[in-house]
Amino acid sequence: MSENPEELKYVETHEWVREDGDATVLVGITDYAQGALGDVVYVELPEVDSEVEMGDEVAVVESVKAASDIYAPLSGTITEVNESLEGNPELVNTDPYRDGWFFRLKLRDVEELSSLMDSESYAELCDNEEQ
Repeated sequence: MSENPEELKYVETHEWVREDGDATVLVGITDYAQGALGDVVYVELPEVDSEVEMGDEVAVVESVKAASDIYAPLSGTITEVNESLEGNPELVNTDPYRDGWFFRLKLRDVEELSSLMDSESYAELCDNEEQ
C-alpha cells in the first residue's frame, strides 16, 4: 500500500501538492506513481518563470520501465525547480514527498486548491486503479 500523507493534496494524474505559504505550493509525484514507474533514471524539469495552466504537461520522468509526463496540478508560475534531481533522479523513488519534489509553483488562483483530492480520496483512486 502506498503512503499518502494527510497534509498533502492530490490530483488524478498522481501529482501531490504541499502548501508552502504565500500562495505557493511544492509539487511532486506520489509514492504510488513512483512505485508504478520503477527506478527513476532521468527527470526533465520545467523552466523557472514558466506560466502554466492546470493540466499542462510541464516535466518528464523516465524510469527503467517507461517515460511519463508530469502535469501542473494548478495554474501559476514556476518559481523554482529541484536541481538535485538532475544529478540524483533516484530521490523520486527514495523520498517522493520530501527530497524528491519537482517544482515550486506560485498560484494564480488559490481557490483552485479546493478542487484537489485529500489523501483519503486519492487512496480510493489508487485502490480502484489496482482492481
